[in-house]
Amino acid sequence: MNGETIFRACIAVALLTVATSVFAQDRTGKAFLQEAIEGNYAEVQMGQLAQQKGQSDGVKSFGQMLVTDHTDANNKALSVAKDVGLNPPNGPNKKEQSNYDRLSKLSGAAFDRRFVKDMVMDHRNDIREYQRASKTKDSIGQYASDSLPTLRKHLRTAQSLESGHGVSSR
Repeated sequence: MNGETIFRACIAVALLTVATSVFAQDRTGKAFLQEAIEGNYAEVQMGQLAQQKGQSDGVKSFGQMLVTDHTDANNKALSVAKDVGLNPPNGPNKKEQSNYDRLSKLSGAAFDRRFVKDMVMDHRNDIREYQRASKTKDSIGQYASDSLPTLRKHLRTAQSLESGHGVSSR
C-alpha cells in the first residue's frame, strides 16, 4: 500500500467511527426522550391521583405542582420529539401504570406516605437520567438540561413532605 491509500483508509475509518458514534447517540437520545415523555404522562397521572386521594394539604398541593410542571415539560418534550422525528408515546409505560394502579388502591395517610416515598425515589432516578442526557449538545440535551431545575424542586418538595412537613404519620 502506498501512503495515499493508507491515508484514505484512515479517513474512511475515522468517518465510520464518527458516524457510528452519532448514530448511537441519536438512538440513546431518542430512547431517553421516549422515557421522559412516558414519565411526564405518569407524573401528571400521579399528581391527579394525589389531589384525589391525598389526605394532607401538602400532598394535594404537591400533586397540583406535578400536574402543572409535568404537563408543561411534556409539551416541550413532544415538541423536541417532533423535531427529531420521534413518534412519541401517548401515555405512561407499563411499569409506571402498574405503580399508579398500586397507589390508587391506597387512601389517607397510607397513600400519602407511599406516594411521597415513591416521588422521592422517582425524582432521584429522573435527575440522574436527565443529567446524563443533558451532556449532549442537541435539542434533547437542551430539553434535559432545562428540565433539571424543576425536577430538583420536585425532589426537595417530596423530601420535605417525607421528613414530616405536610404528611401525617397516622
